[in-house]
Order: sequence, then structure tokens, then C-alpha cells
Amino acid sequence: MINFPSSTFTWKSHPWKPDPYYKWAGGFVGMPGEVYQVRFNLEAACEITDEKSGVVTELFVGAPCRTEYTIAKRNLFQVPSNEFRFAFSRSVRLHIAALPSWEAEPIASTPLSEAFQAYRIDVRHFSDVTPVTDGRSVVVATLANDRLNARSTYRDAERGLSVTIEYPVNLINVNEADDEFQVCTGPVIVPDLSTWKDGEVSRVFLAHVAITAFDHLEFILQRTVEAAESERVWLDAPRGRDRLELRDPASPPSGYPPPRPRPTVYNETWALPATNVVLRTPNG
Repeated sequence: MINFPSSTFTWKSHPWKPDPYYKWAGGFVGMPGEVYQVRFNLEAACEITDEKSGVVTELFVGAPCRTEYTIAKRNLFQVPSNEFRFAFSRSVRLHIAALPSWEAEPIASTPLSEAFQAYRIDVRHFSDVTPVTDGRSVVVATLANDRLNARSTYRDAERGLSVTIEYPVNLINVNEADDEFQVCTGPVIVPDLSTWKDGEVSRVFLAHVAITAFDHLEFILQRTVEAAESERVWLDAPRGRDRLELRDPASPPSGYPPPRPRPTVYNETWALPATNVVLRTPNG
């Protein structure tokens, strides 16, 4: 049972190099050669098991932030705003899908060893963990204020893969009289198994998950949407620094200007047969 609040990813950047075109590339406002470090908590985990070989690939997703100017004294948030969220395996940064599962999009997965000067993945676990596989015990553990995680496993029979998502039970509904429960929580990451190759995936979906039984799960996946033109007037208007400000307005890069951030919604749903287990540990 992963102790998500105590599990972290920490990276050390390469020395910063100015972009040839953009004044605030990446939102960084420091001096050339500066190095900074970042740490975030983990929010959910995923294991993909190759059923033939038994090899397990671990994936994680971290806590988000709004896009920011790093490390500024004032004007900290970027407007137009976007969400920065990091998904990764033990060796590769993963692309978080912006489109529905049936649509292709450009995907770039980057080896962590290339992205950072140094990094550390620190996954911690609770001791004294009890699996819970009946409704009554879930209700009792909930009302006892125990710490709860859930593990949901489903199969891709065509590829011979099993996927297990582990996530903290941040929200649960219970009906004590009838021993009913409903976990509805997130975020989690769901791998796009169509990108499975050489023991890795390159795209994942950000999702929320719901379970009410031990043999079924449902995901709702995030995607970007286009705002109406009337809304883009204020949505795209920079405030303070402009992330797209050029060093030389007379010499823009090819394809300038790039699109501004788009809003996101949760819309696509998956309903799957699954094996669910709730894990409990005392909340001491």
C-alpha cells in the first residue's frame, strides 16, 4: 500500500540556456547557467504486467501546479494559465493525452536521464496493511477513519497485459445500513496500450475512477476542448509577462504564434470488468 503523501519525485535541472526566440521559454526568469530543483508528491501509480514474461512496468503521476514563472519575485502565475502535471515511468517521461483515446496526436516521450541532470523517485509504503474485499468491511474501515487505498486490475487479453491502478481513496460514499460503498476519486493515469512497445507506453490518459463493487470499474478521461471565439478574447489575454514574448518581434520562429492553452473537461468513459481491492491501514 503506497503512502502517496510521503512519496515524491525530485529532479535537478540542467543549467538553463536562453531560448533563441522566446524571452520566457519554459517560464524560467533566471540567469543563464542557473540550476533549480523541483519536488512533487505522487498522486497515483500504475503497473503494467506482461503476463507471458512476468515483467512489470511501473508508472506514476505527480501533483500538479498551474503554469508559473520560475523562480520569480512577483507575477508568479502565467496568464493564460495551463496545468503542469508530470507522468513518468522509472525511466521515461510520458505524454499525457490531450485528445480522446480514438484520436492520434503527436507524442514525445523523453528519457528521464536526458531531461534532468539528476532525479530521484522515492516511493514509500505503509506497514500494517489489511486487504478489504467485502462491502461491510469497507464501510467499517471508512467510518473508523482508516487510511484507504484501492487497487483496480483489468486485462488487455489481445496484448496479454494486466493493468493495476493504485490510488488513494480521497472520496468515498457509504450506506451503512446496506453495506454499500462508492469510491469516486482521482486523478489516476490510464495507459494507452496502443502505444505499448518494448516494455513501455508513451501515452497515458489522466482520469478519475469510480467503483461500487469488486468486479467492475469505470474511468472518465480528461481531454482538451476548444473555447468559443467570444471566450478566447479574455482566455488568451496575457496578464503581466507574456509566455510567448519574443526576444526580437521582427524575427519569430516558424509556426509563430503557437496555440494558447486550451481548457480541459472529463468526458470519455470506460466501463471494464476488473478486480478491485481496498487496502486499509490505521490512521494513527
